[in-house]
Formats: sequence, C-alpha cells, structure tokens
Amino acid sequence: MKAYMAEIGSPIGDLVLGATDEGVFTLEFTDCDDRLRRYIEARVGRVELERGGTAERWAQPVRDYLAGRLDALDEIPVDAGGTAFQRSVWDALRRIPVGETRSYADIASAIDKPNAVRAVGAANGRNPVALIVPCHRVVGSDGTLTGYAGGLERKRWLLNHEGAVSPSQSRLGFLR
Repeated sequence: MKAYMAEIGSPIGDLVLGATDEGVFTLEFTDCDDRLRRYIEARVGRVELERGGTAERWAQPVRDYLAGRLDALDEIPVDAGGTAFQRSVWDALRRIPVGETRSYADIASAIDKPNAVRAVGAANGRNPVALIVPCHRVVGSDGTLTGYAGGLERKRWLLNHEGAVSPSQSRLGFLR
C-alpha cells in the first residue's frame, strides 16, 4: 500500500496528514508524535511515507479551513479504519455542522446506541483524523469543555474559530 504525508502549519501547532489513494487515514498534531506513530503502524504497517501525492491534495482544504473557509473539510474522503462501531461514531461526528457542538449522549443517540455513551467517548478519543472528523465539537452534557487529544487550548481555539459559541455567550466560560 502506498501512503503519503504532508505537513501543515497552523496557528495551533503543526499537523501531519497521512493519506492513501482511498482517503485520509490520519491528521494529527506533530507534538502528539507517539500517538501518530502508533496509529500509522497499526493502520498501514511500517511504511515509509512519501511526501506529496494524495496527502498534499487533501492538505490544501485543511489549510483553507484553518484560514477561515470552514466548509473546506466537508468533501475530504476519510479512510481511518477502525471497528464498525468506531466508524459509526466518526461518521456521526462528521455530521455535526460547523459552529455547533454535541454531547457524547447526543452522539450515542444519533447512532441508535443511547446506552453507549462511554463507548462513544472512547471512540471519540481514538479518532485518528483530527479536524476532518471533528471530535473537537463534542462537549460535556452540561456544555463544559471536555478532553481533546490535542489539548483543551486547541479545542477552545477550534470552537472559537468555527464560531461555535462566542466567549460572551458561554455561560460556563469554557471558550474564554
């Protein structure tokens, strides 16, 4: 299997995008290198990622998103692997509109597994395709900012970037 990579600079840290001809299999912050390396090896084995190819093709919409074109990620194909359950969660995450958030319970209901809130949280935490599969749009049921593999400051930035809630609207102040 051929796998490609592209590096993407961003205001919240550099990213590495990995892709095959089928789609993006990972997008991760470079300071999460151990997580990225483990995922790539589990997903595509020990391969030498070539620069360019399909990765560069899909890196441009990510750059566009970071520059303010918030719908730029919508058409990027994702080939993240995972279990059937994880894929159902990741598909539900992709249906959260820009500027909106959902709780873990909302996602569990959306995939017709209302009692699987913890499993949804675990699948969300294993999302290998940051931004494109917008796990940053998942918040606690009370609206509080909850865990994010890239760190809560990045999550806060992404939600502000998308206009999810302005700081003055946040009754809990999590976006300040």
